[in-house]
Amino acid sequence: MVTTLNKPSSLIHEIQLEKVGDWNLFKFSEPLQLRMESLLEKKKADLIAPDEIAELDVIGELDRIFTHINAMLAAQNAN
Repeated sequence: MVTTLNKPSSLIHEIQLEKVGDWNLFKFSEPLQLRMESLLEKKKADLIAPDEIAELDVIGELDRIFTHINAMLAAQNAN
């Protein structure tokens, strides 16, 4: 059975905070990071299935959210 992800909140259990220097940053768990990298490689090789494209879209959306939040935290900490 294939699990279909349809929104970033379905991955809430894969979110962690990691201390980087003086900052706490939002990061993916190692398994989710590896899954994203695997899906990106499959996409690059044009071997990705339609359900995997949807999964990569969800992970990508969460990645964009984390990037934005982490940038806001970094800017706040720089001031």
